[in-house]
Amino acid sequence: MTITEDRYRMLLGASSALADQPTVKAVLQSLRGVLSSTSRLHGAELYVLNDDGESLSSFEFDRDPDAPAIKRGANLLLLGPVAQVLDEQKPVFVPDLSLAMLEHPDMAPFAAEVAGRSTYLFPVSTAQKRYGILSTPKLQGQQFAPEDVEMLSALASHVAVALECAMARDTVELYHREVVKQRDRLSLLLEINNHIVSKLEADELFQAVAGSMRKHWGNDLTSLWLFNKQSGSLERRFLDFPTGKGFLEKVVVVEPTKLWSEWSHLRTPQYYSPCGAEIPPALREASRAESLLSAVLVPLMGADGPLGLLTMCSRRADGFNEADRDLLSQIGTQTSLVLENALAYGRLRASRDDLEEQRLYLESEIESEYNFEDIVGKSVGIRKVLEQVAIVAPTSSTVLLYGETGTGKELVARALHNLSPRRERTFVRLNCAAIPSGLVESELFGHEKGAFTGALIQKRGRFELADRGTLFLDEIGDITMDLQPKLLRALQEQEFERLGSTRTIKVDVRLIAATHRDLESMIRNNQFREDLFYRLRVFPIEIPPLRERREDIQLLVHFFVSRLSRRMQKRIRSVPRPAMEALVNADWPGNIRELENFIERCVILTPGDELNVPRAELNRSTGRTVVAAAASTFEQAERQAIVDALKGASGRIAGNGGAAERLGLKRTTLQNKMRRLNITRADYSA
Repeated sequence: MTITEDRYRMLLGASSALADQPTVKAVLQSLRGVLSSTSRLHGAELYVLNDDGESLSSFEFDRDPDAPAIKRGANLLLLGPVAQVLDEQKPVFVPDLSLAMLEHPDMAPFAAEVAGRSTYLFPVSTAQKRYGILSTPKLQGQQFAPEDVEMLSALASHVAVALECAMARDTVELYHREVVKQRDRLSLLLEINNHIVSKLEADELFQAVAGSMRKHWGNDLTSLWLFNKQSGSLERRFLDFPTGKGFLEKVVVVEPTKLWSEWSHLRTPQYYSPCGAEIPPALREASRAESLLSAVLVPLMGADGPLGLLTMCSRRADGFNEADRDLLSQIGTQTSLVLENALAYGRLRASRDDLEEQRLYLESEIESEYNFEDIVGKSVGIRKVLEQVAIVAPTSSTVLLYGETGTGKELVARALHNLSPRRERTFVRLNCAAIPSGLVESELFGHEKGAFTGALIQKRGRFELADRGTLFLDEIGDITMDLQPKLLRALQEQEFERLGSTRTIKVDVRLIAATHRDLESMIRNNQFREDLFYRLRVFPIEIPPLRERREDIQLLVHFFVSRLSRRMQKRIRSVPRPAMEALVNADWPGNIRELENFIERCVILTPGDELNVPRAELNRSTGRTVVAAAASTFEQAERQAIVDALKGASGRIAGNGGAAERLGLKRTTLQNKMRRLNITRADYSA
């Protein structure tokens, strides 16, 4: 009874010891301590049945340092003693372990190391399931006592229970991890979906999405790249990099590599190194400077093909793993829908703003001082102008209109637009002389909010409004010298930047310019750029003054009388012959504009059906013209005298024999007259 009690007491202690172990490995390690008073084991090895039921794999072991280095996962075939112990569910003694190992390919290389050793194989099973076998090798020369076998059989049952508990615990932990992962995944998708629903502005939306992704993955960078279908390049539209050093902010446009282009069509996330050879060079160098080690690329696909790429980068080498691929795909799908909607919304808003600005502009045009509905005249001069208009109108070439003030340059410009393929688009005009010089650049190219004092909102310039239409710049000679290079670039490159912005805007604008000034003389006086002049003077049209097309005056008078009398609700049927002759013979220095204003005054003064023309005013106007002509003749004579004196003095102004001495003038007086009369060295040099 004493021996039996001791064994039961030992078995009870072993059970308690095994029950206290948290893992199967700890259970195996405790076996040697439990049996140390009765037997010495060379270790313990647990083999578990594989799912196919055709073999067993090494699951856990507790070996001496000199034991064979059999790796976890090594297979045992269901042969000989191995099959016997599983079939009979009883311990099986193996007298020569080395011979038994030769039957198993994974064990055969280690057979020589266990020569002379024996082992017992014990079934590891519970009432519900057979798990495998427990092998307990003995050192060479040592034997298994019957009480050891009995004790190990009982302990093998405890190992089975421990294994069952461990597997159940692993299953629970795995299930818990999957539940937590699924919860986090659904939470992220829901959070992103809420951002999509609540935010329309693209920048605000992607900032919120990037924050949610950073919270989930702990990544350092999130960026959005869009494909430019025209240039084939990738343009960065969004960057979230709170801890960045600024290197990546400088890279806004890259040419996609061949591998990147292939990835964009795969429709699945791709893992890569941000510093790898497949990355565009500029982006690769910036990523290396930012110490980025891992990255994932999510292609964004729209209904018409690739939209762009969503990229995330981390300074950790293991920032992303394959298990995230499905979640990233779903985020890519959501982001693609968001991006496509945002782009469509942006296009609609831009189109709406464009149409609204064109509407406001056209309304202002209707209320402007434009008074002509058609070109009136049949003189040789005006027919020549119309022939030139018919020739150049179908092209997109730049036209420069010359003519005195009031000759109808804007009317000719509108005719050029209406006869061109651009007639369905906007005709935008700007009088460069009517706007302060400091504001002309803003009127032409627009400005961003806050670009200068008073810039409270973003404004689109005339170039933007005239995209695919016609821009008419009246009085082009009044543009300042510092603005002329910018205008030249906009005409040559068809691109510009708004004030306060670095984004280049491309347009398709046909320019028509007009001036009453002598641009060639301004070039000699360094008041106008020669390169801009030649860029404008692609197709010059000279519009004759009214005094050179007197046969048109009678037609214009009847045209203005008819229109103005309808407006003022009068019934003027005729113009007296003497009055018409006076109108035709007047010089009209203000040209058609002066004639129209004079006829309007006549219509106001007419009480009956015959136009009342105050001919006395025409006589005074003619007198002023004669005086102006005389003054002009005197200036010409004075100018010629100075030029002759300079030529006689070989260009010398002061000194003995100089032009000042020849004319009897002071040097400073002569220089002032030269400036006033626009006399340059080119006028008197050889």
